[in-house]
Amino acid sequence: MKALTATDGKKPMLIVFDVEGVLIPKNRLFFDVAKSLGTMRLIHVLFYGFLYAVGISTLKWALTRIFWVMRGATVDLLEEKLRKLPLMPNAPEVFDILRTEGCKTALISSGLPTFLVKKIAGLVGADYAIGVDVGIENGVLTGEVWGDVTERNGKFLVFKKLMEDEHVTAANCVVVVDDRNNASLFLKDALKIGYNPDFLIRVKADVVVSGKLTKILPVINHETQPSSLSRNDLLREIIHASGLFIPVIAILFGLVSTASFVVSVVVLHVVSELFRIRGKNMPFFSLITRYAASQSELCQFTFAPIYFALGILLTLLIFPAPANYAAIAVFTIGDSVASLVGGRISKKTMPFNRAKTVEGTLAGFAFAFLAATLFVSPWTALAGAAVGMLVEYLPLPVNDNLLMPICTGLVLMFLV
Repeated sequence: MKALTATDGKKPMLIVFDVEGVLIPKNRLFFDVAKSLGTMRLIHVLFYGFLYAVGISTLKWALTRIFWVMRGATVDLLEEKLRKLPLMPNAPEVFDILRTEGCKTALISSGLPTFLVKKIAGLVGADYAIGVDVGIENGVLTGEVWGDVTERNGKFLVFKKLMEDEHVTAANCVVVVDDRNNASLFLKDALKIGYNPDFLIRVKADVVVSGKLTKILPVINHETQPSSLSRNDLLREIIHASGLFIPVIAILFGLVSTASFVVSVVVLHVVSELFRIRGKNMPFFSLITRYAASQSELCQFTFAPIYFALGILLTLLIFPAPANYAAIAVFTIGDSVASLVGGRISKKTMPFNRAKTVEGTLAGFAFAFLAATLFVSPWTALAGAAVGMLVEYLPLPVNDNLLMPICTGLVLMFLV
């Protein structure tokens, strides 16, 4: 690897990482701890987490109540649950390379207790570990929670203090995060990397990275070579494109039979995932997931196939034929081709969404149009492909596997 450079040509000296969703599976720790404390506590934790996730509550409000629900849990229990969580693939390797290059690394979490963040820092070799301060008495959580990271823009205050301690400016820093709670870390002159990010970080990030954590290294080094097509990528997009057969099945066997088939597949996938994250395998389904999902996805429950199936199912049932069939064709073929082409011809990213490329979007549009013409007229197919690829491109807060076919079906319903 070449010597690291920052946004102003200077060597980056401080690399800041979020923890949940970047180094360990998102939300798994609280889920596993609460589950061990009983069903009612688990329900309360999920409820407060949901309120924060949809923007109804603040982070501090949700954390205060979550840790109050978990009062009485032992430090040993939390550390045991943490030990059972997998690190994101290649995380120690990434930190080894950064350390070799003379960079300091920091983990900042606004959800995990500091003592757990320090455990993770020890596993990957990070220099700094900052988390939530929690009350502990005789090795047991008291339910109290405080600290800068729980406050609004609290992560920024911690980041600022780290820069002062290391005597660096934002131009010599890199930030690697995944969700909106980290937006305050995105200083103007820092290199901002969104790792498997949500919609807001997709808009604000300088670069979006998916898959292995090692992919952030060439980004930090400003290397722009096209990404390679892995076996996982190819199989995943083949499965995605095979959704085009759903309209064919519906035409041959009817909507009820087809809907029942899709629901059955979803149920089997859920059961398979519950087995897999507990270290057990379900024939066929676990094998498909292992070969189709990325390494980072395998560290947690894979929701992507569920959104994919629900998008197809809802489109099939809500809209009349042939609008529903054409919408599914646009979704399954256009999205697959855009994903396969995007980033493999060039790195000319689109404005407002650094995860999408010009070439990928254009290729997706062309193939979505061709697929839709199997069910509707060319002019109608053209409109459907345009709507579908627009939704696929925009960084929206709802999963595009749901929005893309539904929005396309809504427009096509008035055109056919």
